[in-house]
Amino acid sequence: MNDRTWIDEAWRQSLEKTWQNMHRIGARFPHASKGGVYELAGPEWWTAGFWPGMLWLLYGESGRQELKAAAEECEAAMDAVLDGYVRLDHDLGFMWTLTSVANYKLTGSEASRIRAMKAANYLAARFNLKGGYIRAWNPWREGERNEGIAIIDCCMNTPLLFWASRTSGDPRYAHIAEAHMDTVLRYFIREDGSVYHMINFAPETGERLEGLGGQGYAPDSAWSRGSAWAIYGLTLAYHHTGKAAYLTAAQRTANFFLSRLAEDQVPAWDFRAPQQLQSLRDSSAASCAASGLILLGETTGNVEGEFYRQRGERMLKSLYETYGAWDNPQEEGLLLHGTSNYPQGTNIDVPLIYGDYYFVEGLARLKGCGPFYWD
Repeated sequence: MNDRTWIDEAWRQSLEKTWQNMHRIGARFPHASKGGVYELAGPEWWTAGFWPGMLWLLYGESGRQELKAAAEECEAAMDAVLDGYVRLDHDLGFMWTLTSVANYKLTGSEASRIRAMKAANYLAARFNLKGGYIRAWNPWREGERNEGIAIIDCCMNTPLLFWASRTSGDPRYAHIAEAHMDTVLRYFIREDGSVYHMINFAPETGERLEGLGGQGYAPDSAWSRGSAWAIYGLTLAYHHTGKAAYLTAAQRTANFFLSRLAEDQVPAWDFRAPQQLQSLRDSSAASCAASGLILLGETTGNVEGEFYRQRGERMLKSLYETYGAWDNPQEEGLLLHGTSNYPQGTNIDVPLIYGDYYFVEGLARLKGCGPFYWD
C-alpha cells in the first residue's frame, strides 16, 4: 500500500462500518463500545454530537441520504435538551457544533442556524467576567459548589462562539471566546507544554485557587486527551483570530505531545502515570491530536507546518493499521483501546465515539473533504 492509498482505504472502511452501525444505532447517541456493541447515552450527554457529526462527515463525501437523515433526526432529538436548559453545560460547543453548525454549513438550514445561535448564547452566558473563564459544569449533586471550575476540554467549545460572531456580525461572542482562551494561556499551559485538566477559580474574585487532576492521574500529571484538546483548541483559536500567542502555545503543546509518544504513535492515557499504567493507551487522544496537528500544519503553512501535518498523518495511519477493528464485524467501534476516565474506572480500553469521530475527521482533512465544523 503506497503512502496515500491507505487514506482512501481507511475512509472506505470507516464509511462501510458506520453504514452498518447506522442500521442498528439510527438516530440515537452511542458513547462507548462494550462487548462489541456501542452503549447508548442520552441526548443530554456531552458526547451526543459525535455520532451525528461523523454521519455528516461521511454524508458530505458519499452523498448517501440515509446518513443525512439520521444526523438530522439526532439534531431534532436534542431540541428538548436545548430548550429544557437545566441539563446544559459548557459542552454546548461539542454538541451543537457537530450537529446544528454542521447542518447549517452543509445545507443552509435556517432552523439549524437558530439552534446553534441559541446554544452559543447559553455558552456565552457561562462566562465569568472576574476570572475570564467559561464555567464547566452545573452541580453534579445537591450542595456541590463547582462554579469556579474551568476545564481544558472547553478549548473545543469556543469555536461555537467564533462561529456565532462570524454568522451574526456581533463580536461579543468572539470577545468571550478569546477571553477564555487567554485564560487558558495564562493558567492551563505549563512551561514544558503539558496542561492542567482543571483549574479551580474563586468565582467571586477570579483568583486562581488550584489545579486539579480531573481525568488525569494527578494534578501535576499530563492527561493525554487534555493535551489533545489543547493542541486542537489553540490551533482553532489561532485560525479564528490570527493571534500569535495561540499559535505559539499550540506548537508548544504539540511538541510536548509528540515528544512523548510511544513507537506506535498512540499515547498512554496520561504521559506521567506510573510506569505500570503506561501500557494503557488512549486512541481517542491520538485521533483528536492528529486532526488538530493536520490543521496546525495547514494553518502554519511553512516547513514547520509540514512537520506537524506529517506527524498527524503518521498517527492516523498507525491508528488505521494497528488500532482499527476493520476485520471484526462483531465490533461496532472503529478504533480499539480508548480510555475515557481512568480515575473513575469508566470506559477503559474500549472504543469511544469521539475517538472514531476524530479519526474520520482527520481522514477527511487529509482528503480535503470539508467543510469542517469547528473551522
